Amino acid sequence: MPVRTTLDALIVARGLKARDLAQQVGLSETQLSLFRSGKVKGIRFRTLARLCAALECRPGDLLDYDYNPEDLILPDDD
Repeated sequence: MPVRTTLDALIVARGLKARDLAQQVGLSETQLSLFRSGKVKGIRFRTLARLCAALECRPGDLLDYDYNPEDLILPDDD
């Protein structure tokens, strides 16, 4: 998937432990792990805001995108 999370890098850069971050933002360690691995299909804006507040970052700092022209192709409606 061309959209990926960069949460691990921010956790390391801030010298935090994922367990402590999960507790601070009100997530289970499992939920945070799923987000870190990119295995979630969505995230609530409130959760995103809590992560940004805890990490002192912006939403764009948590995500990255690798351009893929196929992302512009709409599925056929058969």
